[in-house]
Amino acid sequence: MKRVSAIVIATLLVAVVASAQPPAAPKPGPELKKLDYFTGTWTSEGDAKPSPMGPGGKMTLSQDAKWMDGGFFVVMHSDYKSPAMGDGSGMAFLGYDPQDKVYTYDEFNSQGEAVHAKGTVDGDTWTWLSDMKMGPQTAKGRFTEKILSPTAYTFKFDMSADGTTWNTLMDGKATKK
Repeated sequence: MKRVSAIVIATLLVAVVASAQPPAAPKPGPELKKLDYFTGTWTSEGDAKPSPMGPGGKMTLSQDAKWMDGGFFVVMHSDYKSPAMGDGSGMAFLGYDPQDKVYTYDEFNSQGEAVHAKGTVDGDTWTWLSDMKMGPQTAKGRFTEKILSPTAYTFKFDMSADGTTWNTLMDGKATKK
């Protein structure tokens, strides 16, 4: 009798294990589709204003952005040139945080900077907010992108000491190749 019970239990166990399927892989939420706009090869030209951050001047940026496997993040590789502020490269990741219901931007560049911003989209305007450490002080950053067409947008970077009064540090236009 013990032998029959053991065989039945073993058979049931094998059947359960054989029929068990691994959990389904998570699927990207519909909010991520809006990030499709930023994929592809882009060139940007901007005008940095003289400020405590530097003397200002023209800058150019080339960027290649593609979806990471799985479809949860857009990976952006960029190279920038600025006679006044120096040349460099960067890598950034765009995503969406479903718990906070905000888009995310995380950038790391060759000047040792790490930028972490949270974004929202309202119609054709994306707004990215971040906190920036400047020595012992923290300033607020706001990067705004206004979509003009499927292949062009304008951008503006503002900075504020108090989150109320904003000063424009850079503006420009990006075009998709």
